[in-house]
Amino acid sequence: MESPPDWPPALDALRPSPFPNSILHALHGLGRMLLFPAYWALDQLLGYWAPTARVGILGRLSAVVCAGAALLLLLACLPLALPGLLLWLLLQAWRRPFCYQPPPQSWAPPQPWRPRLEPKRCFGFLSANLCLLPDGLARFSNLPHTQQRAQAVGTTLLAGLRPSRYGATDCSPSQARGPRGVLAATLPTGLDFVCLQEVFDLRAAHHLVRRLAPNLGPVLYDVGTMGLQPGMHLKLLGSGLLLASRFPLLHAGFHSFPNGRREDALASKGLLSAQAQLGILDGRRIVGFLHCTHLHAPRDDGAVRSEQLTLLLDWAEQFEAESRQSGDVVAFSVLLGDLNFDNCSQGDSCEQKHRLFNCFQDPCRLGVRHEQPWALGTLLSPPLLHHSEASSPEMLCRALEQQEGRRLYLAGTPSHHHSTKAWQGRRLDYILYRGMPGAPLIPEVEQVTFSTALAGLTDHLAVGLRLRVSAPS
Repeated sequence: MESPPDWPPALDALRPSPFPNSILHALHGLGRMLLFPAYWALDQLLGYWAPTARVGILGRLSAVVCAGAALLLLLACLPLALPGLLLWLLLQAWRRPFCYQPPPQSWAPPQPWRPRLEPKRCFGFLSANLCLLPDGLARFSNLPHTQQRAQAVGTTLLAGLRPSRYGATDCSPSQARGPRGVLAATLPTGLDFVCLQEVFDLRAAHHLVRRLAPNLGPVLYDVGTMGLQPGMHLKLLGSGLLLASRFPLLHAGFHSFPNGRREDALASKGLLSAQAQLGILDGRRIVGFLHCTHLHAPRDDGAVRSEQLTLLLDWAEQFEAESRQSGDVVAFSVLLGDLNFDNCSQGDSCEQKHRLFNCFQDPCRLGVRHEQPWALGTLLSPPLLHHSEASSPEMLCRALEQQEGRRLYLAGTPSHHHSTKAWQGRRLDYILYRGMPGAPLIPEVEQVTFSTALAGLTDHLAVGLRLRVSAPS
């Protein structure tokens, strides 16, 4: 008989505040308050110089006048901003690299999985790049109104938190022909884990946390090691990562990539890792590992991304080894995020051949530059984001079902070499998985979903994975 463990488990390892005491937490809040007026003015100034703000003669004139006003406001706010910046920089030495939002007291996680009674269970994962940058920067990607988009994204995400059509824990019948891909106008239902990228704006992050924590479970956000870093590197933005879980989180950790360059140099991109408890097998914990990341963005810096892939593999192994207890049963290890390279472009050959794909399985990939016929690019064309067809989930979904629509709305131009093949676009967003050798639980892919549910709100398709984990009979 299995011993009756406490459920949910005690979460002593994760305190809500990223600071060790309330005084440092309060001082950090004060530093951000002093910085905010100058931050807001600088954000507005950048936004007025975005190409979308300078359409036509009147648009250019208006942008110049408004930019001048924003510059004056920025200068007026500097006396507050300078001490705020110094205080903020000083406090980063004591700050843990993420915030933890526990679920409310009324939260109830799913029933623990007990394979002796329930031989298999399915788990739903979602990865989405939301481009929730400060508004001025987001306008350069043709995605203004960051706060309004964050609220709309939160509303859309809630639709994916309903129980799946197979019930909260059941799986569909086994797929004899392997995993299948689906293009859908809605998010997959029955989500258990949500990994979001480019949630750089803290106000936008709070919008999402307020929606996800009561309706899903614990959330990790405001992730990154900021301030002055070794080598005199200054990090003013976090990693942009946010992870929400329906299951209790036992441990979490973050490592920042040391090799960011150009537009990524000021952001603390890296690897966020978390351990979740899923159930009990013969008195032992069943755990799952989540690894969330967003790699270097500039397209011609493949060597930088390749080095980051090597680092994150080492960090993932280290985290899993340090957080496992003797006797733990591992159901899965899943890597989610925007890797900023695809499996088709010749310019990405360095990353395509990385040993990452020997350690984790990519259900959309058959080999180097060889995709599943149902795989789809996830990066949308920025100039067309607000086209009536591209900003409607249902219309964009119908468009992407056709070759003409994929060539129009998916970013990247098909090369002459591939012009006779079906154009799939650049798949930058990945959900990879692996089991543990010799473990009594085996993960298998049931379904991959490419979702247009966030059309008009971001420049990426969301990607879902439904993973079936079973105990051999």
